Amino acid sequence: MPADEGILVQYLRRSYQAVDGLWFMQAENATDFDTALEVDRRVWEIAAKIQAREARRLLKCEGTTPQELERCLALKFAADGHDCESRVDAEGVRVLIHRCPWQQLLEKSKRLHLAERIAHAICHTEGRVWCEEFGGAYAFEMPAMICAGAEQCEMRFRRK
Repeated sequence: MPADEGILVQYLRRSYQAVDGLWFMQAENATDFDTALEVDRRVWEIAAKIQAREARRLLKCEGTTPQELERCLALKFAADGHDCESRVDAEGVRVLIHRCPWQQLLEKSKRLHLAERIAHAICHTEGRVWCEEFGGAYAFEMPAMICAGAEQCEMRFRRK
């Protein structure tokens, strides 16, 4: 077993990303893009629940405060390999993503022309589910997306 946990993290992250991409392409080949995207959205809906619950468990976040949500989101984005920053403000939690590994994978696989549709389906689903997992105390908005041509993604988790 590698002594360096960083190597293990990179290995697992790459495996996770590869499985997601390969699964999607195989589903697309067996059906069509729209069907594969809808099934992928459903999978990520469940995965987001699992991720949010596990982040809450690991970080011992039992409430629904913006500070707890921000801590859990920071874990999620760090684990996925995003270059981002998050902060709590008067409205809730704001996340700015400067570099997205999923967008980079789409670019590398020459599927960047599909990125906006994929991001709209998956990112919005994940954001909504995270809000639900924090007691429905938040509403999700994504006013800017790298995949739609913005310089960075902006995610807003606004307290209701």
